[in-house]
Amino acid sequence: MGMPLLLLLLILVAAGPQAGRAAKPIPNLQLMTKEGGSSRIIQDDIIKAINKHPNAGWTAARNPYFANYTVNNNTLLLLFSFLLFFLRGHLPVVVSIAYIKTFISCLFGGLNNPPVQTAQFKHILGVKPTPHSVLNDVPVKTYPRSLMLPKEFDARSAWSQCNTIGTILGQGHCGSCWAFGAVECLQDRFCIHFNMNISLSVNDLVACCGFMCGDGCDGGYPIMAWRYFVRNGVVTDECDPYFDQVGCKHPGCEPAYPTPVCEKKCKVQNQVWLEKKHFSVNAYRVNSDPHDIMAEVYQNGPVEVAFTVYEDFAHYKSGVYKHITGGMMGGHAVKLIGWGTTDAGEDYWLLANQWNRGWGDDGYFKIIRGTNECGIEEDVVAGMPSTKNMVRNYDSAFGVGTAIV
Repeated sequence: MGMPLLLLLLILVAAGPQAGRAAKPIPNLQLMTKEGGSSRIIQDDIIKAINKHPNAGWTAARNPYFANYTVNNNTLLLLFSFLLFFLRGHLPVVVSIAYIKTFISCLFGGLNNPPVQTAQFKHILGVKPTPHSVLNDVPVKTYPRSLMLPKEFDARSAWSQCNTIGTILGQGHCGSCWAFGAVECLQDRFCIHFNMNISLSVNDLVACCGFMCGDGCDGGYPIMAWRYFVRNGVVTDECDPYFDQVGCKHPGCEPAYPTPVCEKKCKVQNQVWLEKKHFSVNAYRVNSDPHDIMAEVYQNGPVEVAFTVYEDFAHYKSGVYKHITGGMMGGHAVKLIGWGTTDAGEDYWLLANQWNRGWGDDGYFKIIRGTNECGIEEDVVAGMPSTKNMVRNYDSAFGVGTAIV
């Protein structure tokens, strides 16, 4: 076996789950700390309760996004000695265990997800209750009952030219779900209504909206994200990408990611911040009746929805989710892209999460439709894309170019 291959195997061993250690189930997604600096999520009891429940309607599993991937300190020291052997002269002599963990977490983030404690899990559930004074000032959209809607609908196939609709992102350890849901829906709608496949910046919204939207990585208000789009617009992801402060793409290297600094400057040279802004015409709520929500998605594209998350939701793998067991963790925002009915006659909503494709059904999940399960039909918000500041390609007698509308 070659030395590079041996090194890779050592990295995978260090990043992989600790096998052969029995652990008693601990409720509420708590961690058990082992000797040697390792820790793991204990969730077998919740998985067992769901999968044995006669009326659950969905399957639970040990999702990789929250799985007990750990790095043992002793293994790290062995790994580091190999790294020094191959990279001597290129690394500082004094490097701490924390530095090595950070390095491996950045390099092999998908294999080495940091174990998630209850407090950390709650932190990524970033929807704050919207003040009634704000809600009373937001228009509510309804649709006539005469509007005919299909029994099943999937925005990914309805607008197959829009790549962003089927893209699953990862919010990492930042409570930015409120921003992800809004940005994802707006960029989808730019494609649906203006045939523009663009990726917009979550970082702009999280860092620059400030107290208007809430507390950045410590949570925010979905409707205020849409108001930010109306007033300030949002730049492209190329201009202001979703990166943490040490260059790791999310999920980051720390248990909780602090709100990034608003720089109002594109990371790409020769790009101007204000020229990269994309706006929304308006910000509105959609009436909680399922017919109105379906009509809004059918006519205008995906919507942002907020709902209450319980412990069992972290273990969702497939099927139509409904809350079975576990305590309330917090509020979460996602993108609703469609609906349908199972062979057993159970109506559901189809939604895209932002916990990477390792979670749930390839990043997606279904939840019961028509019963306001976990409040999924109560807080539905959206807005229409604007032509303001839009860059259009054009042909003229003087050649091909672009123009800002």
